[in-house]
Amino acid sequence: MTPEFEELVETFEFLDDWEDRYRHVIDMGKAMDPLDDAFKVPATKVDGCASQVWLVPRVEDGKFWFVGDSDAMIVRGLIAVLVELFNGVDLQQVVDTNAQEQLARLGLDQHLSAQRSNGLRAMIERIQTTAAKHMNDS
Repeated sequence: MTPEFEELVETFEFLDDWEDRYRHVIDMGKAMDPLDDAFKVPATKVDGCASQVWLVPRVEDGKFWFVGDSDAMIVRGLIAVLVELFNGVDLQQVVDTNAQEQLARLGLDQHLSAQRSNGLRAMIERIQTTAAKHMNDS
């Protein structure tokens, strides 16, 4: 895991109740730069999310990076959490990461609606599939 994600886990340990954690996730989303509208195209849109979600990946020196955006504040925050989990990580590690298990360390799995959980799974699947594709292409 990235040091940033480990820091996030520590932060969440200090936030006792779910509302504080929820607010922190939303604040993380607000802190992200908005995605340029030029990237909000069908190719970057993630299917399976109740809200509009776009993820734009890039691979540099065998490491995975992505930016994303959503029209829903909590989903923007979830994208920010995934950035902490996956950005700057080797492609193989992106593919091998049990993201559900890592996110469970934040307690997110217990507090998201079924729709949000499905959308989060769709985003993780897109990230890991993209990383795997880049590994196969190189």
